[in-house]
Amino acid sequence: MSRMTRQQAVGTLVDGIQQDLDAANAIQALLERQFDAALRHQSAELGALAAELAPALDAMDARRRQRVALVRALHGQEGTMGGFIATQAEPGRTTLAAAWTELERLVLACKAATTRNSNLLAEQFSLMGRVLHGGDGTYAPR
Repeated sequence: MSRMTRQQAVGTLVDGIQQDLDAANAIQALLERQFDAALRHQSAELGALAAELAPALDAMDARRRQRVALVRALHGQEGTMGGFIATQAEPGRTTLAAAWTELERLVLACKAATTRNSNLLAEQFSLMGRVLHGGDGTYAPR
């Protein structure tokens, strides 16, 4: 791989944020579909959604790692996205800051949806275990 110029690195960072915005919106929609499928006990749909989510999350994580590396290459080991954004010229800085803020919001929303979905699936698993194995005596004769 050839070395990037500063301008190429900045372009890659900006493009990666936009790609992550698109990905985060798609992931959020998939997580909503996952929740609906879990509520309806649609195991085939849950499997299909997991197959869609995994590569989307992997690609987003790869862009995050690249973003960290590029920011550190441009601004040193302690470089941050906030610091990078602050060095950008207007009008791009405002647009980039808004995109970064939206990405942070979407990531938090996806994390909350993932927690919600995980809690639902864990509760369903626990309930089925109790029904099948009589774990807490709910169905034991009195």
